[in-house]
Amino acid sequence: MTVTYVNIFVTDLERAVDFYTSKLGLKLEQSDAGHGYASLDAGAIRLGLAAVDGEHSRMAGRHTGVGLAVDDLVAEHDRLRELGVRFTMAPERQPWGGFMAVLADPDGNELYLDEVAATRRD
Repeated sequence: MTVTYVNIFVTDLERAVDFYTSKLGLKLEQSDAGHGYASLDAGAIRLGLAAVDGEHSRMAGRHTGVGLAVDDLVAEHDRLRELGVRFTMAPERQPWGGFMAVLADPDGNELYLDEVAATRRD
């Protein structure tokens, strides 16, 4: 088995697609408002945006556990802040050796932004 996609639940598909493409720079593969789903090219896997409403809207606005790798965390953090992206954790070295930040999408879904190459190998 391999992981081929991960879904993030959103309340406004169009707004989410705009955020993930124009701010984070992921490439849109397909979007279908009628089915409430969009697929983005996120490298080795696909990132799905699944629209939820009503009682299911509580599935949006959580920490996703999804990590996005970047080459230069400080530069990417600065670029995204200039675009109005909200961070819930500024770039910081982790006790286990990682170098990461946490950003939030318009629904409050949190994602890691990680400079993988900066992770210490002990």
